[in-house]
Amino acid sequence: MECPNIVGIVFVVFETHRHIEHIGDSHRKLILNQNIMTKKYVGSLTHEIIGAAIEVHKELGPGLLESVYERCLIHILRKKGLNVKSQMKVPLVFRGMPLDLELKCDVLVNDCIVVELKTVEWFAPIHECQLLTYLNLLKKPKGILINFYCTNIFKEGQKTFVTEHYRRLPDF
Repeated sequence: MECPNIVGIVFVVFETHRHIEHIGDSHRKLILNQNIMTKKYVGSLTHEIIGAAIEVHKELGPGLLESVYERCLIHILRKKGLNVKSQMKVPLVFRGMPLDLELKCDVLVNDCIVVELKTVEWFAPIHECQLLTYLNLLKKPKGILINFYCTNIFKEGQKTFVTEHYRRLPDF
């Protein structure tokens, strides 16, 4: 995959989330209130997001519009007590000039993980570049690309990406 204009993106991670511990609501609130972000926390949050996407996919199946899956995913994540922003504007400044454009990331969870949703036959390089660009512009540590047009989200419908910001996070 070639994304020539992306600087600072260093890792593409395909994770199995079996080894990530689930954090309780009280611990999550403590982390949010104190703005403590660790690799363990980001991993656990990733697990919750992908789990919620799997719930949506199991209930609705493939074949609907992206906006339907987005609303259902947001509903589940908010029920879990997560801070979710939808269709958040992505700021872009070119050589000191702010560009008022309609760049929007699908979902931002706990001001930490950017989630881009798709309903396509397969991920194309442009989908990965889009997510990597949003991660870079928003300065977020991790992004998840989720495709609802598949049979199994865990096996074939998700990819996670981390940035240089993730590498700098403490482990615990």
